Amino acid sequence: MNEILQEGTLPSPAASSDDAIMDDWASALAEQNDNEPPVAAAAGVFQPLSKAAPPSTRNDIDMILDIPVQMTVELGRTKIAIRNLLQLAQGSVVELDGLAGEPMDVLVNGCLIAQGEVVVVNDKFGIRLTDIITPSERIRKLNR
Repeated sequence: MNEILQEGTLPSPAASSDDAIMDDWASALAEQNDNEPPVAAAAGVFQPLSKAAPPSTRNDIDMILDIPVQMTVELGRTKIAIRNLLQLAQGSVVELDGLAGEPMDVLVNGCLIAQGEVVVVNDKFGIRLTDIITPSERIRKLNR
């Protein structure tokens, strides 16, 4: 007996299971419609859209100015076999794919944002930015 019984009723042997299923669907839909809030009440939850001026972009930027990011300057890269990696010792030289005099990549959180050249300032290394990647170029590189 796959029929769902309503309280206080017995299944009639003459009723088909298709009719019972349709009745169950109809009662479930009616119950759902009774429990739905009126459309006017739901509309009050959302603010009406207006053509007022958008909020100041400056205020939006202020919220993120103190978020720390990881900046990396990359001299170059190379692939090396584990055998050769284990043989490295003090004084070993690892050849990179970057050429001498070639601009180095400046990455923020792993995303290329600029290129530059090495400088020494007060006995510390620094980088002088020579080329800033535009936002449209960055987006184009992300899509690749």
